[in-house]
Amino acid sequence: MPVLAGAPLSYPTTNLPGMMSAHEVVAAYWAAAEARDWDAFGALCADDVVYRGPQTREQVRGREAYIRFNAEGFDYEWHVAVERIVGEGQHAASWTEFTAADGTMVGLCFFDLDDDGLISRITDFWPEPYELPASRAQLVERY
Repeated sequence: MPVLAGAPLSYPTTNLPGMMSAHEVVAAYWAAAEARDWDAFGALCADDVVYRGPQTREQVRGREAYIRFNAEGFDYEWHVAVERIVGEGQHAASWTEFTAADGTMVGLCFFDLDDDGLISRITDFWPEPYELPASRAQLVERY
């Protein structure tokens, strides 16, 4: 499985999504998001893409609605840094750090690609840190 760790965000401008691996599609997705290049971002998504955010129970259906959600839905300065992407076949997952004025959040995002190599489903988790429960303290090593 290809892995990207600590590499600068970039995306190919000559390849069509159907000619890219799942890893490359997701790397291009995050690079386009960071660059606020909504045309490139949208070109990676299927017409009927579905975005789901389980914590907030948000769902967005369709490419145009999803582009608008990202372009207009965050009225503050933010940046995304990719820590790792793992992809194989029509599936990929990414670990990102999303930074805004009020701090940094870790995001885990799962992607499904359609037969044309476009992103058809995104499930986006933004886990908040929590303290280790006392019942597990003796079972783990802290770092």
